[in-house]
Amino acid sequence: MSDTTTVTAPLTPRQVMFRRALRHRGLMFGLIVMAIVVFIAVFAPLLTAWSPYDQSLLARMKPPVFLGGTWEHWLGTDALGRDFWARLAYGARISLMIGLFAATISAIIGSTMGILAGYFGGRVDLVVTYLINCRLAMPVVLVALAVVALFGGSLQVVTAVLGLLLWDRFAVVMRASTLQVRKLEYVAAAEVLGASLPRILWKDILPNVMNNLIVIFTLEMAHAIILEAALSFLGLGVQPPTPSWGLMISEGKEMLLFEPWLITIPGVALFFLVLSINMIGDGIRDVTAPEGRN
Repeated sequence: MSDTTTVTAPLTPRQVMFRRALRHRGLMFGLIVMAIVVFIAVFAPLLTAWSPYDQSLLARMKPPVFLGGTWEHWLGTDALGRDFWARLAYGARISLMIGLFAATISAIIGSTMGILAGYFGGRVDLVVTYLINCRLAMPVVLVALAVVALFGGSLQVVTAVLGLLLWDRFAVVMRASTLQVRKLEYVAAAEVLGASLPRILWKDILPNVMNNLIVIFTLEMAHAIILEAALSFLGLGVQPPTPSWGLMISEGKEMLLFEPWLITIPGVALFFLVLSINMIGDGIRDVTAPEGRN
């Protein structure tokens, strides 16, 4: 008789990372919450029979169903009789769009500057470092308030302003990461073999700093969403009647002592969205950390 032994094939790095991600509770929680918010934002027209813009003074200030309201408006209505659930669902689109596009603009600007500074060093590094210091010297909220007040509050203006103000963290992290990767042997080998500069930056540098880029992207996306809500709350962000969670909080602040749910509902939604994005970023950092790989 011959003994048969089962040989288990070793797991690939991608399989190990996937298993580690499944065991990471924070990452799973963040992904689930984010998936729910994205689902609500994408399928908002199918999830509510009401338009976020329809007004009815006869139906104004109806409470949510858990406070004695009816299922017709299960999250109640605001001071103009607009369905609160419809405005919350459509408002998710605004938050996600601003966060995504603002973070993308910042990532393109900051990552380009950081990678070039880390790779070339010298005068390029000095110029980029000077620009980073200039940007850090400017308070984001005050500059955003001034620019939005000057050009007017709209979805496009708010997105562009935030995208042009949040690139500094990308530049700092990408510069530090590129300085580490720049000294590795495969980059020197590519230079010796005569690889072009775009190929070295695109094929050798960028893939090895991508994990840090993704983590910073999630953090800045959450930052942009918070700033948009703050600008809308102050009346200089997305303008009514566009549904925005920050604008919903601003519109409900006058009724805080009488109808606190007008602020609580969009505030809780904003809290869980930002929390999920931050937990996704932290989870990606933990899962892809080199010291945690097997």
